Amino acid sequence: MHSLAQFTVPAIADISDAPLTARLQHLLDNKTKPLGSLGRLESLALRIGQVLGTEAPALLQPQMLVCAGDHGLAAKGVSAFPSDVTWQMVENFLAGGAAVSVLARQHGLALTVVDCGVAKPIAPRDAAPGAPQLLLRKVAPGTADASAGPAMTAEQCAQAITHGIEVVRALPGNALLLGEMGIANTSIASLLLARLAGLPLADVTGAGTGLDAAGIERKRAVLQQALDANAEATTPLAALAALGGYEVATLVGAVLQAALERRVIVVDGFITSAAVLVASRLQPAVLQRCVFAHRSGERGHSIMLAQMQAEPLLDLGLRLGEGSGAALAWPLLQSACAVLAEMASFESAGVATQTA
Repeated sequence: MHSLAQFTVPAIADISDAPLTARLQHLLDNKTKPLGSLGRLESLALRIGQVLGTEAPALLQPQMLVCAGDHGLAAKGVSAFPSDVTWQMVENFLAGGAAVSVLARQHGLALTVVDCGVAKPIAPRDAAPGAPQLLLRKVAPGTADASAGPAMTAEQCAQAITHGIEVVRALPGNALLLGEMGIANTSIASLLLARLAGLPLADVTGAGTGLDAAGIERKRAVLQQALDANAEATTPLAALAALGGYEVATLVGAVLQAALERRVIVVDGFITSAAVLVASRLQPAVLQRCVFAHRSGERGHSIMLAQMQAEPLLDLGLRLGEGSGAALAWPLLQSACAVLAEMASFESAGVATQTA
């Protein structure tokens, strides 16, 4: 059992079901097509059926959850953008002008933005029906500087994880798409990957929002200071508290709760994958519920995906975050379910099967 302060990690059950998997595979194999000819779409349909526990999976009321927070590390110049961009982008999400806002609207995804620890106060507001909603779950106005010591106390980290659990518990639907916003949070993802996978920072640290070569070197030096300042934080929860951000910790809670409820979890890019990495180190069966949307252009994401034996659906060179990649992948999940539900079998269509 993993615990941090007064927080206990929920137990996530193994949902392996060989008879269900065999039935799903039989359905797919007997659709009117050459065996396996829909490629990755077939394995996606199989995964969704396994998560939802049915041969006729239907994705209901999908929720895009964007968690936002600021980081003390940002003051050390690890990002090409100032930390003010975090709250400005939260306002952009809510106004409907950000990429994730546009894509969520296009694909009928309900958008919830959570202020987990944005430095500037975000004013509460009443959202019109169908408009993005804001939830204020601020633990503190940004984390402490991890290069000088722990970013969060154990209590703060537990509070953020609990917020994630509570937010998902209150959301409808059976699919959760993950997004985030926080200047300097590619640094947080690199730190968590380096610590939890025992990898050198040089292998997992990239340009983030657009640093040049000198900026990347400066970023790596600051991140090394953070690892050194928190050398004792080696377990998943201790590393999350020492190195992480409020938005990442909130996403960890969201992933754990979504997995507990057997929702399909659509993982976006580098930062949301870091939250899933932490959650999966706490409860490995979390990964059974995950669909990885894309391979980010950010250095380190391919390594992080390999750590979780994850095969992403798309590889478009995306490195925006926000949940944009998860939203772009969403129609593939809908198509996978449609193929299972609506595509004829050889028998029902009166089509001859392959000869021996």
